[in-house]
Amino acid sequence: MITHIKGLIPTIKNLLGLILFAAILVACSPSENTNTNQSEQPLSVADLIFVGDNIVTMDESEATAVAVAGDRIVAVGNRDEVMAMQGSSTRLVELGSRALLPGFIDAHGHFGGVATYSALLDLSSPPVGSMEDVDDIVAAIRNWIEVNNIPEGQLVYGIGYDDSLLAERRHPNRDDLDRASITHPIVIRHVSGHLSSSNSLALATYGVNSSTENPSGGIVRRRFGTNEPDGVMEETAMGLLPGTGAMVDEEMGWLLRREAAEIYAGYGITTIQESNVSTDYVDALKQQAMEEPFGVDIVTYIMGNPLSDEALAAVNHDNDYTGGVRIGGVKFTLDGSPQGRTAWMSRPYNEGPPGVDPDYVAYPSYDPDAYRVRIDRLLERGVPVLAHANGDEAIELMIDGIDDALEGEEIPDHRSVIIHAQLIRPDQLDRVKELGIVPSYYAAHPFFWGDWHRLSFGDDRASFISPVKATLNREIPFTVHNDAPIVPPDMMRLVSITVNRLTRSG
Repeated sequence: MITHIKGLIPTIKNLLGLILFAAILVACSPSENTNTNQSEQPLSVADLIFVGDNIVTMDESEATAVAVAGDRIVAVGNRDEVMAMQGSSTRLVELGSRALLPGFIDAHGHFGGVATYSALLDLSSPPVGSMEDVDDIVAAIRNWIEVNNIPEGQLVYGIGYDDSLLAERRHPNRDDLDRASITHPIVIRHVSGHLSSSNSLALATYGVNSSTENPSGGIVRRRFGTNEPDGVMEETAMGLLPGTGAMVDEEMGWLLRREAAEIYAGYGITTIQESNVSTDYVDALKQQAMEEPFGVDIVTYIMGNPLSDEALAAVNHDNDYTGGVRIGGVKFTLDGSPQGRTAWMSRPYNEGPPGVDPDYVAYPSYDPDAYRVRIDRLLERGVPVLAHANGDEAIELMIDGIDDALEGEEIPDHRSVIIHAQLIRPDQLDRVKELGIVPSYYAAHPFFWGDWHRLSFGDDRASFISPVKATLNREIPFTVHNDAPIVPPDMMRLVSITVNRLTRSG
């Protein structure tokens, strides 16, 4: 069996000093992978051979060597057998104490976001960026305008600011962003992707004012004691202002996606998820892939929230890739983000957003009744479903929808996924196992926002975020993810945080 070895060379360049990756996407034994009978099938000469005692095959087989010819793994087995493929030009890599791992699957993320974000002003805090307070953000925007010679009246867009890590522990508001410019509309997006902030000119340009009502599933934050917007938008209210896509034209977008594929490959990722997209976008992505296949596979999930019943009924999933691209199913977003304090909870936040009532539990970002009806129809058609649910009340809705849809039936292998599942409860894990649901944990949270969650939810709830051990104890299949571009797709950091669970403060 011969398997693609995608992303090997950039990965070695990035991580050789720590750990090596290869796309050992094989499910057969070493003897099946190694040509041992020369009279029947001559051995080829390998371009590259890895040897070592820590080669991970992800099945019951054991291997001490891997041979590569061109862009393919041609042998996995014991050292003596594989070394028979060594020639005078073969490069030999002695792994020593290092490990050779299979290529990673990106369990959840936004490929297009990684592409687009790379062209925008990065306002992230350490360790991703350098913003430590609101003044840093104001200065960065001013500098971006000056360096890029952005004309007055043209939109300026920044991404990645994090109120939990700024010295002021608050969102930059319209008054702060007015200090950056009063002649450029400015929109900056929160690190979670679930909130944004804008200056006064942006609000005026796009018609957001004191008479603007909160859209369903979102909130326009107001200046204290008035209806005047303060610049901060939550959830669906962000749609009142331009999104990141407004900043990149179509031609540049495709170039950035090619570069983004290389970024993922550099972290050892061989299958990327592209979530929250339209069918038109996927059609265009497939067309580009047919013209020039991507070096990695891309699995897309169509955003179900905005679709009509008719449009949703037309969405199916692909069993095969087109140039490395396929539709994996449908994605719903049921609530917001715990770091943005918009995750929908069953019990009040210990510390919520400014000015909320003591019983604040946030809110659903999608009509619960619509979800219940639609999940039933999708499961009946066998379409895989992802449901973004962070708070335990949103998770309850996700589980209830599956439970109602499968009532009285033998549980099929539907593999519906709770995306993030941050504040899942122990009793909900028991239901997840019973119903065959797969949690995909945003397991980078304990480091990036663990201390913030302790303030938001208290230690008891915060300490159970991304409960991998409890999931393992119940023998529930699960995945973990970075949700790139919210967190860069650094897989080894993700694994480290998942295992060690240390917050920034230790």
